[in-house]
Amino acid sequence: MTLAFDNKYDIVVILTKGTKALAQQTLERLKVEFKGMMDQDLIQIFDIMVFPNNLTKYELDQKLVFVVKKEIKNMARLHEAFFETYPELADKRILIIDDEADFASIGFEKRKEEEQLKIKKIAGKVDKFRQKAASSSFLQVTATPYSLYLQPEDIEIEEMVFRPIKPAFTVLVPIHDKYIGGDYYFQESVNEDSIAYHLFDEVDINELQVLKKQDRRVFKIEDCLVSPKVQSLRNAIVNFLVGGCIRRIQDHILGNIPKKFSFIIHTEQNKAAHEWQKSIIFAIKDYLSEECKRDTSLFKQLIKKAYSNLKKSITLIDSLLPDLDVVLEEVREVLNRDFIMITKVNSEKDVNELLDESGQLKLRTPLNIFIGGQILDRGITIGNLIGFYYGRRPKTFQQDTVLQHSRMYGARPLEDLSVTRFYTTTDIYSVMKRMHEFDSALREAFEKGTNDNGVIFIQRDISNQIIPRSPNKILLANTTTLKPGTRLLPVGFDLRPKTYTQKSVAAIDKIIDQYCMDKGNTPAPFLMDLSDVTKIAWKISEAFEEGYSWDPNTFAASLDYLTSLTKDNSRKGKMWVIVRRNRDIARVKTDGRLENSPDSYQEKGLAKNIATDIPALILLRQNGTVTGWNGHPFYWPVLVAPKNMQTVVFANNLYTD
Repeated sequence: MTLAFDNKYDIVVILTKGTKALAQQTLERLKVEFKGMMDQDLIQIFDIMVFPNNLTKYELDQKLVFVVKKEIKNMARLHEAFFETYPELADKRILIIDDEADFASIGFEKRKEEEQLKIKKIAGKVDKFRQKAASSSFLQVTATPYSLYLQPEDIEIEEMVFRPIKPAFTVLVPIHDKYIGGDYYFQESVNEDSIAYHLFDEVDINELQVLKKQDRRVFKIEDCLVSPKVQSLRNAIVNFLVGGCIRRIQDHILGNIPKKFSFIIHTEQNKAAHEWQKSIIFAIKDYLSEECKRDTSLFKQLIKKAYSNLKKSITLIDSLLPDLDVVLEEVREVLNRDFIMITKVNSEKDVNELLDESGQLKLRTPLNIFIGGQILDRGITIGNLIGFYYGRRPKTFQQDTVLQHSRMYGARPLEDLSVTRFYTTTDIYSVMKRMHEFDSALREAFEKGTNDNGVIFIQRDISNQIIPRSPNKILLANTTTLKPGTRLLPVGFDLRPKTYTQKSVAAIDKIIDQYCMDKGNTPAPFLMDLSDVTKIAWKISEAFEEGYSWDPNTFAASLDYLTSLTKDNSRKGKMWVIVRRNRDIARVKTDGRLENSPDSYQEKGLAKNIATDIPALILLRQNGTVTGWNGHPFYWPVLVAPKNMQTVVFANNLYTD
C-alpha cells in the first residue's frame, strides 16, 4: 500500500473475507500502520459500511483506504460510493488488494447450491468495479494460491503440461526467520533429536465420535480423568496446562512478563457438539481441580505424565526445564486461582465479543481454550498457540481450508514450540502431509521459474487412462505429489480378520511366483508388468480394514503414470519389484508412534538405486505376529518414484465446475 501511495496511487480498496471480525482486525491494523499519516491528515481509512456521505474536498483529496468485506451488501455499498455518491473517486488511480484471494473472488468455485449464485455475484461485482474504474490495478494475496494459478480458462495443453494464465507478476513473500510451517510439521524423515518429532500426537478416530454428542452408554462425563474414551483430549488439556505453566515459570526466571497462551479445539461445525465438548473440558478442569485440592495420586500422575512428555522436546533446545515439584506448584496455583478460560466460539457474535483493540482474539487469562468450528478458520489471529486438537473430517478435504483450520503456521519461538503439541487422527495428518507436499512442489516451481515450463497435473478418467485436467479447487482426498525418489506407503492401517488376509497373501504370493523362483527371504529385484502390480495393490487393500485412507485407485494410477515415463520401450509398463519375506515390523514403535518406515536402510538404498527411469515397489511380507497386528501374514508395500522424473501432482478425484 505504501509503495502504491509513493507511486501516485490515490486509493486502496482492501477486499477481506466476509466476517466482521476480520474486517475489524484489518481496519485496526491499518490505523496502527498509518497513524502518523492520519495524524497529519494525509490519509483517511474507512469501513465501507460506515463511509460518510458528506465528505469535503479537503478529505477526498487525501489518500483513501476502504475495507470491504467480500459480501453482497458491502460490494453494493462500494459501487454506490464510487459511482453515485462520489463519482470523482472512480477517476482516481486505485489499487484493489484482494486478501484471501481464493475466497469468493473466483467465479467458478463450486459450492452448495444455495450459495453458488451468491459467490458468483461477488466475483461479478469485483469484475464490474474494475471495468468501471478509470485506472485500477488488482493485487491478489493468499497463502493458498492453487485456485488462482490453476484456473481452467484459456489453458493450453501441451503434452500433459498446463500453462496456466498467470497474473502479470508473481511475488513470493519472504519467509519470516521465525516462521514455522509445513517443513517443520511434516518433515519427510525426522528423528528423536528434533522437537518436530514430538509434535504429533495421534487421536483415535473413535474419540472424535465421542466428542460429537453425549451418549452415556459410551462415555460418562464423570469418568473424564480416567476414561480411555477421551484419552487424547484429556492428555491435550493437561499437556497444555503443564506446558503453559512451564513457559510462565521460564518467563518469571528470565525476568519477563509471563505470556498468556492459547489452545484450539476444532473437530465439528455442529454447535451442539461444541456445547458437549465444552462440558467435557469444564469437567476435566473441575475434576482435576478437585484432585489438586486433595493432592491425590491421580493428580500427580497426570501432571507427571504431561511433564515427562514435554521434557523430551524441551531438553532438545537447551531450554530451562523447571523441576517437577516447581511445575506442580505452578499448576496448583493455576487451578486454585482459576487461571484457565474455556470459551465456545461458534458465531460471529461470539468472535466480536472476544476481540481486543487490535481485532484479534483476546487472551483474558494465562491459559485460554477456544472451542469452535468454521468461525475460527483463517484470518482471525489467536496469539501464543501451543496446542491444536483437530478432527474435522469433511467428505472432501480442500487444500485451501484444512491447513488454515488447524491454525498451526506462523512465527513461533522455539521455547513455545518445545511445549507445542498437535493432536489429530493419522489419516488427517496424512492428508495434511500430502497438502504440504503439494504446496512445496508448487512453491518450488515458482521459485525456480519452472512454472514457465508448466505444472504437471494428471487425473485418471473413467476409461482408466491418465489425462491432464484443469483443476480450480484441489480436493486432497486422493491427491498425491510425486517427486523424484518419493516413497509412498500406507501407515496406521488395521488388518481385517484372518479370512481376508489369507486370501490376500495367497493371491499376491501366486503373482510373485510367476516372476521370482527364489523362495528365500531376500530374492534379487525383478521386473514386473504393471497389470500384475496393479492386481497386487488391490489385493493388499482387501486386507485393510475399511475407513483407512490409502486408496488403491490412486496408488494404481500413480503406477500407471510412473511406468510410462521411461524412454526405453522395453521397460514401458514395467517396474522393479523388491520382495522381502519373514519380516516382523510392529504397527507401533516403542515410543508409541505409528511405524512409518517398515523398509530397512539397505532396502531404501537398493530401491533408489534401481528406480532411475521406472519406479520400484518394495513388497514386505510381514508375519503379522508382533505387536499391533492380528497374528496373520500380510504385505506392506513401499513405492519409490524414479529418479529421472519431473515433480507431478496426481489427483484421482479433482473436479471442475
